[in-house]
Amino acid sequence: MAQPDGLHPTKSDFAYTTVRRRILSGEFAPGQVLNQATLARAIGISTTPLREALRRLTAEGLVELGAHKDAKVTDLSPEEARDLLEVRRSLDPLAASLAAQRRTRADIAAIRAAAAGVEPLRPGAGVDDLDAHRRFHGAVYRASHNELLVATLDGLWDKADRYRRFGLQVERTQAERDATAAEHARLVECVAAGDAEGAAAVMREHVDSSLGARAAWRLAAPASSHGPR
Repeated sequence: MAQPDGLHPTKSDFAYTTVRRRILSGEFAPGQVLNQATLARAIGISTTPLREALRRLTAEGLVELGAHKDAKVTDLSPEEARDLLEVRRSLDPLAASLAAQRRTRADIAAIRAAAAGVEPLRPGAGVDDLDAHRRFHGAVYRASHNELLVATLDGLWDKADRYRRFGLQVERTQAERDATAAEHARLVECVAAGDAEGAAAVMREHVDSSLGARAAWRLAAPASSHGPR
């Protein structure tokens, strides 16, 4: 069984990282019930540090912790999907605009390197595929040189990963995947050229056509006649 390693100072930290990654990767699906005794044995720890980890995940909104032996992975909600999309529509373009104004040569090199490893996501994309997109966006965020903004967007990215997976359940056309790749390329060039307005406009377009936006539309569909554009 897996055991805590040198990267995690406590068993609770190890359990938190392990369970959190399984939730964000989709291994633990939205709504799935997690028996604490069974999960603790699978991870290789006792239930006490596991419960501490589950409390942290509850505070992040990823888990609902029952009073007894079970926890549940939080269901996806149309309200949270909408909220995430609304906040990203404001903050991602701001980060791109600031990146274009403040980027250094090292920032541009990091953004180009990250962009080279990104491919438009398809259904069944793995954790590594999602991580590549996160590295690219993270490189743009960091080029803003606004630590509070970077930390906020990193937190939003964590919450949004489950919705990206939900958005991937519907296959995108080749034209849609090509458009995503073109947006990435345009964003890189706008930031490198110091075009703050252009970078913000591309990022706004990118968010509006994102998997998170697709997830928000899909989750709202039963209560609304509006669908993806």
